[in-house]
Amino acid sequence: MGFEITVSRNLPLTSIGDLDEAARIFLAQIGYLRSEGDGGTALRLFDCFLKRPDKAWTVEDIAVTVKASKPTVYRYIARLRDIDLVEEAPVETKKGRGRGYRVRYGSLAKAWNFVEANVEVAMENYRKSVEHIEALAERERRK
Repeated sequence: MGFEITVSRNLPLTSIGDLDEAARIFLAQIGYLRSEGDGGTALRLFDCFLKRPDKAWTVEDIAVTVKASKPTVYRYIARLRDIDLVEEAPVETKKGRGRGYRVRYGSLAKAWNFVEANVEVAMENYRKSVEHIEALAERERRK
């Protein structure tokens, strides 16, 4: 799908002392939680990554930990990958080398820097598009 994040006006969550509440609000603000029903499984999945950002999790491990089906886990991982907070990482399994997922760079703060860079590129492209549309409109006005 590609990079996708919701940008909205907000205040820093620094006054919230509860990790789960701060994470829930933040994830809703950026569009990871798309509805009230997302909260349970989506938050438990994100909590896995948050508490062990350096660990590469298999989908099977996450499914057991958050008590969800593999398709549900894949869906929420896809959302985190769309935002670029989570990346694929190799993991050792009983069957050998497999595919896992972890917080990008093993750090939420470093991963967020990557997200911000993507937002900056997207905003720059919007600016160029606006300037182009304005130039086209100016050309039409001169006719």
